[in-house]
Amino acid sequence: MRLRPLILAASLAFALPAMAQQNAAPGPAAAMDERRSRHVPLDEIRYFVSIYNAIREAYVEPVADKQLMHSALRGLLLDLDPHSVYFDAEAAKDFNEDTAGAYEGVGVELQQQPGPVLKIIAPLEGGPAERAGLRSGDIITAIDGQAISDATGSTPLRGVAGSEVKVTVQREGRALFEVSLKRERIRLQSVRSRMLEPGFGYIRISRFQTGTGEDFGKALQTLQTQAGVPLKGLLIDLRGNPGGLLGPAVKIADDLLDEGLIVSTRGRAPNSEIRNHAKPGDLLAGAPVMVLLDAGSASASEVLAAALRDNHRARIIGSRSFGKGSVQSFLPLPNGDAVKLTTARYYTPSGRSIQGVGIEPDVVLLPENETAPSRYSEASLPGHLQGEDEPESKLAGENAGHVLPGDAPIQAALAELKRLASQNPK
Repeated sequence: MRLRPLILAASLAFALPAMAQQNAAPGPAAAMDERRSRHVPLDEIRYFVSIYNAIREAYVEPVADKQLMHSALRGLLLDLDPHSVYFDAEAAKDFNEDTAGAYEGVGVELQQQPGPVLKIIAPLEGGPAERAGLRSGDIITAIDGQAISDATGSTPLRGVAGSEVKVTVQREGRALFEVSLKRERIRLQSVRSRMLEPGFGYIRISRFQTGTGEDFGKALQTLQTQAGVPLKGLLIDLRGNPGGLLGPAVKIADDLLDEGLIVSTRGRAPNSEIRNHAKPGDLLAGAPVMVLLDAGSASASEVLAAALRDNHRARIIGSRSFGKGSVQSFLPLPNGDAVKLTTARYYTPSGRSIQGVGIEPDVVLLPENETAPSRYSEASLPGHLQGEDEPESKLAGENAGHVLPGDAPIQAALAELKRLASQNPK
């Protein structure tokens, strides 16, 4: 499958080398500054080449040029922020498969961190990892007894369906433990729906991938048909949803709004500044909406939740969300490798950046068997992009929300939804 540019948190379809051609002609002073900013730093390049050659000639064992260059490129992105990553061809292929909705593996959304280790953003609903009890915030320190490699990352978790892999897991409050997982063909059904009570629908969105927007519309139509009358209210469950493609999140917001700004993005590149507005047509005709969030709700999940709340279309219940307010552009390279680069911040319709702070619900829920927050948030990630509204003095992750598993949060959200429906003049 040919890779194409994709955006994780905003629909910015652009190629970096072409940006200069899209700018208006600058004046003389601006042109001089622009030439300086584009000037290749030859002294730094020579410094890099000298070290590169020293490694080739003097390292204790031979290192292939390709391996050295891949290591250098990964290092180039490593200190930017946790979401800017260099993918080799295999990892780029895996990433593209994830957004398409099918791959062979253990069903878990991961982020590589210093150590190196792999932090679980969210186990994918119904997958081997979730069934084995792995959860958001767990740290994978080894795969099949081997330490995580900067070079391979999570790639060893992929493999032929039916084969087994063992992961070593670190969880707060527990000693290291091992979990055996059997790889499967993971078909990512991102939308599930059911009736909670007569007139009250429930739609669970586990991630935003190709087709999620259309699947949401179909699920909503099915619920309307099952109800036989217009729905009295809808609960959208985004717990543990790590995000994904922004397009589907924007479409779902548009389906529930008659008008208003959905999301805007701003970055250094001129064409990274976009504004998505809703078109007339609310599929629920104004019936109340509740959105359920927790600490694992990130990126596009937060975009959808904020768009509905800021436009006074929904209330939010649950716990503080993850707080990822940055935009990543996926840039394929001619050799099959790719770069996922943070290129902008996104802003809610009210103009707020949630980077590093997340979304505080209107109605706060606490987990039944846990009293302390998970310390699991964007702000807890080493080297994360500093949020505009994020206090610099706080401890990493101290504003984190809770993970809210089980059915109790659904029942609490349903009670709040019924209360809103009783006040709805329609």
